[in-house]
Amino acid sequence: MASQQVEVEKKYDVGADAEVPDLRLVPGVARVGEPRVDRLEAVYFDTEGSALAARGITLRRRVGGHDAGWHAKLPPEASQQDADSASGPRRRRELHAPLGQPGVVPDSLLAHLLVYLRGDDPLPVVRLETQRTTYPLYGEDGVHLADLADDQVTAQILKSSGAQDGDSDTRQWREWELELVHGSPELFPAAEDVLTAAGASPAGHGSKLAKALQGTEAMVPADDVTGAVPPHNAGPRKKGPASELLAAYLAAQIREILAHDPEVRLEQPEAVHQLRSATRRARSALAAYRRLYSAGAVRRLRDELKWLGGVLGAPRDADVMLDRLRGHAAELPEGEAAAAVAARLEEELGNRLDTSYRKLQKALLSERYFRLLDDLDAFSSRPPVRPQAAAAARKTAGKVVAKAARRLRRTAKAVKRSRRGAQHETALHDVRKDAKRLRHVTESVVPVHGKRAAKMVKAAHRQQSILGDFHDSVVARDLLATLAAGPDLPEAEASAFVTLHTRQVQLAAEAEAKYWKARRKSRRLLKRGVG
Repeated sequence: MASQQVEVEKKYDVGADAEVPDLRLVPGVARVGEPRVDRLEAVYFDTEGSALAARGITLRRRVGGHDAGWHAKLPPEASQQDADSASGPRRRRELHAPLGQPGVVPDSLLAHLLVYLRGDDPLPVVRLETQRTTYPLYGEDGVHLADLADDQVTAQILKSSGAQDGDSDTRQWREWELELVHGSPELFPAAEDVLTAAGASPAGHGSKLAKALQGTEAMVPADDVTGAVPPHNAGPRKKGPASELLAAYLAAQIREILAHDPEVRLEQPEAVHQLRSATRRARSALAAYRRLYSAGAVRRLRDELKWLGGVLGAPRDADVMLDRLRGHAAELPEGEAAAAVAARLEEELGNRLDTSYRKLQKALLSERYFRLLDDLDAFSSRPPVRPQAAAAARKTAGKVVAKAARRLRRTAKAVKRSRRGAQHETALHDVRKDAKRLRHVTESVVPVHGKRAAKMVKAAHRQQSILGDFHDSVVARDLLATLAAGPDLPEAEASAFVTLHTRQVQLAAEAEAKYWKARRKSRRLLKRGVG
């Protein structure tokens, strides 16, 4: 597993003749430690299409210094981006892995990058040699606040980076880099006057790689980033066009997919659930707003998201079922029969989980999955809107929520008309799916309808959750019935399976009763809509 930290730093352009100022003049700095000189050699990697640079990601292998190894620097989580500004320090997640082989990216880093590489190989694009003089800054209490690095940089642009014939393939510059260690971000404005008085100015680049590639074909202009997701704080306006509703919601789900993809590859807890939820939300929103966009583009995305949801669903369902029945089996009276039943459940559901997870990992490496990610990016950055997309967002929001609520009421009525047994259970499952759709659609309109929409989200989620328990009980009941009917099963074990089966029947009945109570409680709210 790669180690991870959040890097908080600010870069400054500085002339070759500038002198490092007396850093004790920085408010809060009581002492400057002995400078340390390191010689760093790094090779940076990207795809031919600069897929990593387009996302503000750098991948390098560096020797020299205290942190030699492979480094991947990724944008921070959305919550951390809120604190950033154009003039403030830059925050990035930095992943670190041992040196390993020169041209082989460690798997622990590659897992975080595959969602951006999308089948392309990372190639060497720039080689940097840096002579770094580091000045450690300490506070009154001896705390190591930050480091100021004075870097003399020589960059060699490699063939794959797009250097033009006849151009120089080497560049040199000097920069200062102030990076927090244990200090607070308030140190940056405190240091600004001291550094600028010494001749420094805030850098016009975010990374040494970006500086090295300026003016080459490999440079990705900030205003022309192919596949970039809209900013996380770009929300729909009450008086804006209806297209903003889907744009904001879909962008949020794309960010969730990109965030949870590496976690699924690394088999982190709840990652499959989170990725599946983002996939379902995106699909629900596309369905709700489909009349505002090109029918073919929406249909293709919905079909592919359905495929991905199905691939994610198999391991998620097996995991939920294993956890559920593992807990219920633990309630059986101790003995050989209970132990045998628990072992049988572990074998059956464990095998399902392992098999489905392997299929999922294979799917996440497939061209189909990477093409879906590209299509989502393209739809988000260049939406194929129809004239209807210019309608008022608030009015359109009311209509799409009302339509989803009517659909939920129809499926709820169908439950009452259904025959007991499989038909009734299927009808309740349909209600669950429509409650989920209503929840997702209403989530997308909260920015323009506020508290009333939030209440509807909560009510729809309540119905969905209760009927999720109902469905899990039904699936568990059927599985237990199958296992109880196994050939040559000892009577004590069969009896234990029957006990578990009876428990699931009881839980299903309790869940259905809760559903009807929740439906009565939210009926007026859901019928009234958001406005």
